[in-house]
Formats: sequence, C-alpha cells, structure tokens
Amino acid sequence: MTDTYKTIAFPSEEILFKEKNSKFFGYAFPVTTEEEIKNHLENLRKQHHGAVHFCYAFQMGTDKIQFRANDDGEPSNSAGAPIYGQIQSFGLTNILVVVVRFFGGVKLGVGGLISAYRTSAQMALEVSEIIEKTIDLHYIISFDYKNMNKVMRVIKEKNLEMVSQQMNESCQIEIATRKKNAEMVFDIFNSMFEIDIQLKE
Repeated sequence: MTDTYKTIAFPSEEILFKEKNSKFFGYAFPVTTEEEIKNHLENLRKQHHGAVHFCYAFQMGTDKIQFRANDDGEPSNSAGAPIYGQIQSFGLTNILVVVVRFFGGVKLGVGGLISAYRTSAQMALEVSEIIEKTIDLHYIISFDYKNMNKVMRVIKEKNLEMVSQQMNESCQIEIATRKKNAEMVFDIFNSMFEIDIQLKE
C-alpha cells in the first residue's frame, strides 16, 4: 500500500515562454482547497492586467482525486488539458498550475497552443521543488487524566505526531500517523482499558 504522494514545497518562481510574440507566464502553487486556488487566480489577474487568458489545471487529494482543467477562452482542450497532462506526467497532487498568456498578434493554431501551454507548464514544474509527503490519518484519543502516562508512552514509542491536546480531568489528544501504520495504532489504543479512539473525519 502506498501512503505517500508528491507535491511541491512552495510556489514556483515565474517562468516565461515566448512563441511568435505571444508571452506565456507559468506558475505552480501547492494547494489543498478551492479557496486557495481562487485566491491565486485573483492575485495573478491583478498582477497581469493586459493578459488575455489565465489557463490553469489543478489536482487535489490522494484517495478521492479532485481535478479541473480550464481553457479560459482558448479553443477547447488547447490549454487546460495540456497543463493537466504535465501535472500527471510529473505525478503530482495538491497542486495548481497556471499559465498566463499575453497575445502577441499572431495566431498559433490549436497545435501551437497545445505545445506552448504544455511547455510553459512543464517549465514551471521543472523549477519547482518537488517533495514527497506521507498520507496521514488523524485520530482523536479520549481518556481520563489518570491514564495519561499509558497514552503518552504509546505516542512516544510509536513516534506519533501530536496535532493538538486538551488536558483537563478528561483529556483529548489528536494524533497523526502514516496511513500504513494507522490500523496498528488504532488497535493498540482500542485494546487499552478506559481509552477511546476515533478516526477524525
């Protein structure tokens, strides 16, 4: 079972590809929500006033994949699809790639557009720092304070990440663990007396 995925560490630097006087500016951004995508697109629209097309593609998620390719006024499938093709060929998710086009007066034709958008997306991804991340599951562990040591010992032994904690009479700790270890971690806590573990939705 794979429990890792590839994404980029931070937004790429701007790249520029020129074809017959048209300028194509390429950008890649790490994203996890539609809201972030909207913000990046709005910022680019403010940044590039004279641009005609803001074509993009994104992919998010690991189990349930969410993706979209947008031609933004270019001929159908001549911009968004080739950009999305590059996201797939680099094997990335949680990523948005935008190519901003300034029209240079010479029509490129559908083939020329596909090639220009593909190349711009590829260049943006080539200058990005690609990282591998683990797919983590989050659990909420609830217990009485007297059982604190038992819980903390497992967290330490299994090297689990504590995301948040509330320590009162009754305690709650949110932990994160790699997907491939999740069942084992659940079973350990589930078999412990007076300790409740739930998967965080």
